[in-house]
Amino acid sequence: MAGNQAVNLNPPDAAEHLVAHGSDWLWAAFSYMAVCLFIAFGLMFKRPRGTRLFHQIAVVILATSSLAYFSMASDLGATPIPVEFRGDGGDPTRQIWYVRYIQWFINFPLLLLEVLLTTGVPLSDILVTLFMSIVLVVCGLVGALVHSTYKWGYYTFGCTALLYIWYSLLWNAPSTTLAARGVVHRGYYLCAGFFSFMLITYPICWACAEGANVISVTSEMVWYGILDCIAGPLFLFLFLWEIRGIDYSSFGFGSSQFVAGAGAVPGKRPVGEQQA
Repeated sequence: MAGNQAVNLNPPDAAEHLVAHGSDWLWAAFSYMAVCLFIAFGLMFKRPRGTRLFHQIAVVILATSSLAYFSMASDLGATPIPVEFRGDGGDPTRQIWYVRYIQWFINFPLLLLEVLLTTGVPLSDILVTLFMSIVLVVCGLVGALVHSTYKWGYYTFGCTALLYIWYSLLWNAPSTTLAARGVVHRGYYLCAGFFSFMLITYPICWACAEGANVISVTSEMVWYGILDCIAGPLFLFLFLWEIRGIDYSSFGFGSSQFVAGAGAVPGKRPVGEQQA
């Protein structure tokens, strides 16, 4: 099996580590991510030029996830860290998968950007929300790398950042003027509600895995893998389906496809500049 080969070629260096069955699961998750990536590529090229922004973001997210899961399935991208609460004769070491946090560092802000671009939220509010998503991921990584109980301080900071993200998705954004009111408005509530629900499951998994060291590394991989497969490909395809028939000009995007000044009337925007 691929899992046995990966674990043998890249042997773990921690007492609590990924086993062959866990690697097999990760290879399956990688295959799922890769297939979804190719589908997203196909959907992107079916769109007219200038209307591919949301599909291009989805491609970046899925490409990042595929690389991350390839690394984890190969038993690469982890470091041994002493952990608490389990083991005899002292605290054992556990594999902490920093490659997963690199994935989230890239994907989490992009997922939020995908959703918030369909709203009338000011750019400044979007940037603050994206910053809070980075704070959440960084706090999770630093907390996972800390051996002492001070890790729960970082956990608290991360959860506080998550509260702001919920506020932005569920309160601030719906209170603004949503583009193409009606279709996008309904689609936004569906996607934002779904994504907000998924977000609460990640801190729970962190508390059981990197935090309290209650579940094994393989169980951690299965749990996070299910969440990533739902919050990644499944969510993205749901989102793209909801906005499939929306005119991009209703989002108020600007495009660089027209050369400034080429046949343009001074003080008047060229036709089609609203598209992106």
